[in-house]
Amino acid sequence: MNMTRVIKIGGNEMNKPGFLDELARQIAALQAAENEPLIVVHGGGQEIAALQARLGIEPVKVDGLRVTDAESLAVAQMVLSGHTNKAIVVALLAAGLDAVGFSGVDGGLLRCRRKSHPTADLGLVGEIVHVRATMLRHFIDHGILPVISPISLGEDGLTYNVNADEAAGAIAGALSAGVLDFVSNVPGVLQAGVIVRQLSSGQAEALIRDGIVTDGMIPKVRTALAAVGRGVPRVRIVDLAGLSSGGGTVFSG
Repeated sequence: MNMTRVIKIGGNEMNKPGFLDELARQIAALQAAENEPLIVVHGGGQEIAALQARLGIEPVKVDGLRVTDAESLAVAQMVLSGHTNKAIVVALLAAGLDAVGFSGVDGGLLRCRRKSHPTADLGLVGEIVHVRATMLRHFIDHGILPVISPISLGEDGLTYNVNADEAAGAIAGALSAGVLDFVSNVPGVLQAGVIVRQLSSGQAEALIRDGIVTDGMIPKVRTALAAVGRGVPRVRIVDLAGLSSGGGTVFSG
């Protein structure tokens, strides 16, 4: 069985003091314990919003969805493929891991098309149609940990911003990864304050219908279920503390 593990890091906690150092320690612990190939995919939404504000760029939303124009894409690319990507690589190198950072544009790693929406033009937002899996395998076969920004290359030659959760799911599916971890600021799916350790897709949808899974946890759960649908056998929502200690909620078909 392929035990490649894809770890997706959200952007919400990236600025917290000590977060990246602790993340690197957790990933190093996983590497030492299981000696499995690892790939990190990251977001960085808060930092993008903060830089846009400093530059006086007003975020535009249509139907509650963020629109990415050329100016916003330039900021997203600076933050994700520049600052955030390299900060993660630095932390991983300091923890003794051999890490290299790049974006979905480099080598045409992530190819996408413009994402369509029934009522809105989302601008330069993409959805992945192809992952150059052989490129990633080249790195992991040589013991190198890729750190990937989800900025991707369109089939039309333009650059697009892609949701980091979707990018992680596409990469895990293309590599037939054994595990996909979504590292969040919550310890997992909670029911009456207790972490639900295991959920099938049917059980997860029932929790959404019954109002137990609500608000921001709904898209997290749906993203996890989509990854299961792509054929990833073990998908987990977990917080940093539970990453290397078997915590979180595991989803299965």
